[in-house]
Amino acid sequence: MTGRGAIRVIALLLALAAVAAIAAGCGDKEVVREKPVLVPNGNLSAPVPQRANDSGAVRIAVVTHGPASSPFWAIVRNGAEAAGRQMDVLVSYRAPDVYSFERMQELIDQAIDSRPDGLVVSIPEPGLSVVIRRATQAGIPVVSINSGSNVSRRLGVLAHLGQPERRAGLLAGRRLARSGVRRALCVNQEVSNQGLDDRCRGLAQAMHEAGGVSTVLGIDDMAASTPTRIANAARRHRAQAVLTLNSTGALLALEGVRKAGLAGRVKVATFDLGPDVLNAVLRGQLAFAVDQQPYLQGYLPVVLLSQLARYGLFPARRGLIPTGPNFVTKDNAQQALDLSRRSIR
Repeated sequence: MTGRGAIRVIALLLALAAVAAIAAGCGDKEVVREKPVLVPNGNLSAPVPQRANDSGAVRIAVVTHGPASSPFWAIVRNGAEAAGRQMDVLVSYRAPDVYSFERMQELIDQAIDSRPDGLVVSIPEPGLSVVIRRATQAGIPVVSINSGSNVSRRLGVLAHLGQPERRAGLLAGRRLARSGVRRALCVNQEVSNQGLDDRCRGLAQAMHEAGGVSTVLGIDDMAASTPTRIANAARRHRAQAVLTLNSTGALLALEGVRKAGLAGRVKVATFDLGPDVLNAVLRGQLAFAVDQQPYLQGYLPVVLLSQLARYGLFPARRGLIPTGPNFVTKDNAQQALDLSRRSIR
């Protein structure tokens, strides 16, 4: 789903959420929790699974691969919990302390065993397909977010909300190419994460179109030596630009470029926002930042699944609802910074 169709869907969801929020805030009326319809995977003819409890509360489980301490994933969580309050549903958000494929499998299994009315998952690696299929085969409606747009359809997932990552990398690369860049370094903090790998592939395509080349540098964004590694790689590959794939990487790249005396000669741009990133964009130290609107990645699936659980309503199945890419430059960084302080951007 793209273009006008996606815009209409998002507008409808936001309108529904606004109505729910207004209703919840009017007067001192008693809150009545409606009994969920419990439509497994949106299939009205499918058998209804047994609930873990009969309290009548709609329960949505959210499992993501990003560490709970990450500023980016804190925004996703904020969006999910805000939607839970507005839609009057119970949201359980879980994530590994550090990125771990095995731990994420365990968390999804635990969520399935709790028999939620809906499950929200990110799909950083195709290997999670087995456990996600277990959820859909158990009749639990699943919406995927962030990573996994290229595999979600074949898993029985109802919809994917996120940024088409290869296209985002392509558009970021084209923006760099228009500024004269022909040799770029793609700094990847989670090599084998399919979404991040796709960003680098998109950058490589843009450089190829412009007659240039792109190189991938895998990093540990928690290591003290990383700024030096980035600077050394930029020198070795004669890079004219460094594109990092998260806000932490952006700050490390800026440090490395500055200490190596490459500031002004090597452009730095990044994916994802944060106060430090946005201030760097405002100062002109970062060429741009790519915003995939993580708040909406947390917020919208909870709205979707709560409407499905209560009324059997859901937009067209198996579609992509894109949340990015949106480019933040010096011209619009202040507005994003104001929202960042509220953990919305």
